[in-house]
Amino acid sequence: MAPIELSLNQSFEVERLKREIDAQSDAEQLRHLAKDLLKAWFSEQANTQQAIQQQFYS
Repeated sequence: MAPIELSLNQSFEVERLKREIDAQSDAEQLRHLAKDLLKAWFSEQANTQQAIQQQFYS
């Protein structure tokens, strides 16, 4: 399966956020961000799995 390509706008947004992370010097802020991203990643996986299951059982 080929990887999903990001749109041009998504690529720019990723780059903007990467620069924002690089500019951050507050370790507590970075920990909070990492936890938020981890939760978002697993939520996305759960949503994808649920969508796949709904498609198969509908």
